This record gives sequence, C-alpha cells and structure tokens, in this order.
Amino acid sequence: MQRKKLKFTPDAKRVVTRFFNNGEERTKQLILRILEFSGEKVEEELAKTLHEFKGRHRNLKKIFKFHCGQFEALINHMGVDYDQLSENQKMLIGSYSTMEYSIESAALFNPSMIEDLDQSFLKEGEKRVIISFRATGEGHLSSIVFRRAILDKDNNLNVLQVKNHIDLPEVVYKVSYDKQRFVEKMQEIKIPDNYISEIMDPLPDRFEYYDLKNAVHKLLEANNVDEPKKMALHEMTWLVDSYYDLKFNEESDISERVIFPNSPAESRGIEDARFVRFQDEDREETIYATYTAFNGHTIIPKLLSTHDFLNFRIMPIHGNAAQNKNFAMFPRKINGKYAMLARVDGYNNYIIFSDRITLWNDPIKIQEPKFAWDLTQIGNCGSPIYTKDGWLILTHGVGPMRRYCIGASLLDLEDPTKVIGRLKEPLLSPSKEEREGYVPNVVYSCGGLIHNDYLILPYAVSDYSSSYATIKLSELLKALKESLKLQLTS
Repeated sequence: MQRKKLKFTPDAKRVVTRFFNNGEERTKQLILRILEFSGEKVEEELAKTLHEFKGRHRNLKKIFKFHCGQFEALINHMGVDYDQLSENQKMLIGSYSTMEYSIESAALFNPSMIEDLDQSFLKEGEKRVIISFRATGEGHLSSIVFRRAILDKDNNLNVLQVKNHIDLPEVVYKVSYDKQRFVEKMQEIKIPDNYISEIMDPLPDRFEYYDLKNAVHKLLEANNVDEPKKMALHEMTWLVDSYYDLKFNEESDISERVIFPNSPAESRGIEDARFVRFQDEDREETIYATYTAFNGHTIIPKLLSTHDFLNFRIMPIHGNAAQNKNFAMFPRKINGKYAMLARVDGYNNYIIFSDRITLWNDPIKIQEPKFAWDLTQIGNCGSPIYTKDGWLILTHGVGPMRRYCIGASLLDLEDPTKVIGRLKEPLLSPSKEEREGYVPNVVYSCGGLIHNDYLILPYAVSDYSSSYATIKLSELLKALKESLKLQLTS
C-alpha cells in the first residue's frame, strides 16, 4: 500500500445561500421597518448589499426575491398587499432573510470515486474520475460535493480546478404516491399503526402530495395532539418530502454543485454517499448512490440516481432490510437481481437481492466481526469492484479505542453470499500523521476503483480531510486467495 501525498482539505470560503427565518414576530418588525424606508433608501441599502456580496453567488437578486416569497402569506396577514411591494422592497426583505453557510468549514471526508462518463481526449493510461465527498459545516450538517480529476499512467491524481461559485439546484417534489408502499415505509420507520390508519385510511390507493400534507396539517392544528402523535405526524411529512428531483444549472461546473439537505428527513444531514456506475443487461449505464438521511431522530436510507450529474432523482429505500446505514450497490445484477451490501443490524455485513431497486427484503449475513481490529463491527467501504477472481469489497472494521481500519474481502462472482477471501490484517490503518482530526483514529472510504492494475483507494483522514492510496491489484488478489487457503487449513 502506497499512501499518496495529495490532500483534500476543507475550504471555509466555499459558501451557499440559505433561507434565514428569524421568527414570526421579529420578521414582522423587520418588514415594518423596511416599509418605512423611502424608495431611495431601499435602493441605496439594496445596492450596498449586492455590491458587498458581488461575485460570491450567482443570481443574488433571484435568491433574495425567492426568500422574500417565503413570507408572502405572513406579509398579507399583516395587512400589506404583497403584490403591491416594489421589486426592490422584496429583494431588500429577502436579503435580510438570507444567510451564507460554509459547507466545508468543518470537514471534507468519506470520499467515493467512480470513473467519469466522459473519457474523451485523454492520453494513454489516463482515466478521468469523479470524486464525491461528505462536506460538513457548522452544526455538523453534511452535504455532497464533487471534484473532477484525471489519474495518469502512474496513478498520480491531477485534480481539475475547483470553481468559485457553489450552486444549489432547483428542487422538484414528487406529485403522487402509491398508498400501500407508503404505508409500508411508515411502518419500517416505526410510526404507530393507529396514527397511520387515521391519516391513510381516507386517502385513495394513489394519493397526491398535498392530500397527505393537508391531512397532517389539519390534525396538527388541533389542540388535543399529544407529543407522540405530533412526532408521528411530523415523520409522515418528513417521509413524503423525501421523494424529489434536483436540477442544476447546465452552465455550472461539477465542482460548483452541492447536494444539500433538501427535505425534513435530511434536516440533520446527508451522510456517506457511495457512488457506483451501474450497467444493466442492455449495457445502459446509470449512476447510483446510496446515502443516509438523518433528521436528528430517524435514519432513512436513500437512493440517488443520475445520468449526467446535472439532474438527480432522490428516493427512499424501503423493505425489512432498509435499516441502519452502510448500503452499497453492486455495479450490475447478479443472476438477474439487483444486489446490495448493508450493515443491517449495525455490526455485521449483509448482502440483499431484489427485483426492485428501492425494495430490499430478507438480508443474508455474510460476515461478522472476527479479528482484533474489527471486533466491534464490520461494514463495507463502498460498492463491490469486479475482478476476474471475484467481487473485491473494501470493508471497515472498528477495534480498540474506536479505531477504524480498512480491510479487504473477496466474494464469489456467481454467488456473492460466499466469502472466498478475507485479509486477516487491515489493508490501511491510521498512521501516526493521520490519527488526529475531528474524530481521531479513523480511516474510512466510500468506494474506490481499479486503474492500470492498481486499486485506487480514496480515504478519509480522521473525519477531517481526505487522501488516497494505491496497491497492486494482483498482489492484493493473491493475498486474498492465500487467506482462504490458510483459513481452510487452520
């Protein structure tokens, strides 16, 4: 294993705009003060703000107007006709309802690397790749960011220029839902059946987004709603908002796009996306990623899909195996079925097969903690990688002092429930230089790839920064096959 010197470190200058709500009463007072300004004063103060933040964001005027629009009902309720406000008044109100958020101020870690869809205009032995990271800012709020890079023939990673702006996408929520599947997902996240029945029984077999939102809203307005019921109703709205599409500006560079928490189910972050280039039976390719949505109370495993890194579809994963974290898809079907690795119970490694990409039932345990370095738990470090000798899976193991190491195993190509090789010692452990960080003593990955007969392994350094390492694939496979022989003879 050769550690490379390249480091990906968080950059606090990378900021996005977020809607800022200072509370109803304060917002009312703010609006009244702005409405006392003369037209010249409004124009002057708006010009100052636009000048001060010029170059930091695209379309600031559009952002300000959109954020002001979030208070349209409040403004009308105050007895002010929202439609009669001038454009400058709306933008100035919106400027006070906008804040910058530094998406990488705390950490840039848990990388996942896949081969780029575009491999044109490269020299012999080169490969263009896309690397995703878990970016973390104030309050440990996580999002997904990207870098594009080129691996040369000697496995040196040349990262393309990171552009200045960061763009949030347009969010489009799903319109209609299948009632039975939605009920099943509510049961999986432990919403009590009596609350489910009260909301869902009156709805048709295929219901509309606002049917459920309005039904929940009516119950929440009732004075007799106790806390457990209120929590259950909030969870229903979190779930219905978990289905959505993202559309980025075509003029943006991939390094300028961030997938930020967009639904209440993700309000506390988007964690550890594992990207994979999936090829179906017709050789059509789709980029998928599995990640964990967290709202501070409930974990929901979710699936992201894209064909161009401009347009993304987001859906929850459901089924009796859709529990906990650590989902990672195989890059192709196995015997006609989708396949997924997962850490369903929190400490063992499982495999799941399915006819539907969002429905996962009946997990099969394939690995459990075995060695001193992974005795607490074992899970995957990204999607399985195809080799002629078997499916190469990178694993994470947790040992003494909650030290995370990365190991490797080999699964049978035709029957990946069979483990045909597993390293006794870690492939990568935190070095002396890597053990300090936001979470000490951790190395972790969300997926690598093979290039020029080398495993390219991007990894996080103590939940703060990221780097990568390389290892000769033939040597790794030889060690894995020899490990099986030793296990059989011991």
